[in-house]
Amino acid sequence: MNTVDALTHVVFDLDGLMFNTEDIYLQVGSEILRRRDKEFTQDLIGAMMGLRPAQAIGRMIEWHGLPDTVEEIERETRDIFIPLLDEHLKPMPGLLQLLADLEKAEIPKAVATSSGRAFVDEVLGRFKLGPRFAFILSAEDVTQGKPNPEIYLRAAEQFATRPETMLVLEDSQTGLSAAVASGATAVAVPGPHSRHHNLEGAAWVASGLDDPKIYQLLSLPR
Repeated sequence: MNTVDALTHVVFDLDGLMFNTEDIYLQVGSEILRRRDKEFTQDLIGAMMGLRPAQAIGRMIEWHGLPDTVEEIERETRDIFIPLLDEHLKPMPGLLQLLADLEKAEIPKAVATSSGRAFVDEVLGRFKLGPRFAFILSAEDVTQGKPNPEIYLRAAEQFATRPETMLVLEDSQTGLSAAVASGATAVAVPGPHSRHHNLEGAAWVASGLDDPKIYQLLSLPR
């Protein structure tokens, strides 16, 4: 594991890590499949978590042998999703305080997510968080999604640093694998839908974004 002094940059995943979007995805997926007399099982949720949107929908289609195309389900998903954001979207506990503490310590931070740019802008925009990050990498910025490490290697390039200087915060097995493969120090912050994931390779499995170990790794005061 990297030394504490080497960790000078922080990269956040988005879904399930910064915001409770995994809970909302669960509602959307359940409704999509209810309309087709299918069930959104925990195994399917785990198989989709951390994938780019088209990949995740493709996994759902393949899992249940649906006749729909990815594009058709994407359109249906958007129609269901936006009203749910209005009602249910909220930051994960500890997020806003951690962002403020990183800013006070002048530690650069970025977002690296499998979600599409329009969705990322929509979610961050609701809390005016976008300008607080050095940059944002989304699904459109890479050719290979997580668990491939491309997005974290690109983050290091944009920071003009080495992956070994980055602390990556991830909630899912797919994202954690990408971070570990990049050479970054990866801290897992699993949520209700990812606590059963294989988190091998994590430098630490945190209880939340306010976990004292995250602050310790970054030499942040509490």
